[in-house]
Amino acid sequence: MIVPLLLLVLSIAAAVAALLLPGLSDLLLLAVPCGLASLILLARAIILRRKTPLLWVVIDGSNVMHWQDGTPRIATLRAVIAALHRAGITPGVMFDANAGYKLADRYMNDKALAHQLGLRPDRVMVVPRGEPADTAILTAARDLGARVVTNDRFRDWAADFPEVLTPGFLIPGGTRDGQIWLDLGTAAPLRILHNADIRP
Repeated sequence: MIVPLLLLVLSIAAAVAALLLPGLSDLLLLAVPCGLASLILLARAIILRRKTPLLWVVIDGSNVMHWQDGTPRIATLRAVIAALHRAGITPGVMFDANAGYKLADRYMNDKALAHQLGLRPDRVMVVPRGEPADTAILTAARDLGARVVTNDRFRDWAADFPEVLTPGFLIPGGTRDGQIWLDLGTAAPLRILHNADIRP
């Protein structure tokens, strides 16, 4: 979508230059068709973007934040989110109520954690105190037709959520040598290959 927009801006600039500067009127013969073509490409990109359904995953935030040496880190979650975005997957993140205390020694609500993760607040949920995040995660995944990024096997919930036994429903991952890896069920696990150091 950036390329058609850039072509449109350049075509408009060339057309304006052709109209204002003497001797460049022939430039209109190139600028107008290029402008029309870039408008068509831009409209097509916008339409396709709206028609493409989002591929969702639900991240078990309280599990994933411990992937680096068992220490809760917001950087680990950010790295996983970045990897999912690069794979064309839209993440939502769900946390236990005590996640903020583990990350920052204070309670953090949906909005605060969303800000830390660089996500919209409607993509992050902190379950109320006393409620298990597991059922909220599995219910959200079912409602969205999504998979779950976690190393938890959810065995205690298999009777109510038999999809946890389906191969590929749960996306495991972890860290190796400071790099995130995710097993998305492809031939090789997805890895963060650039800027992969997830230490704070």
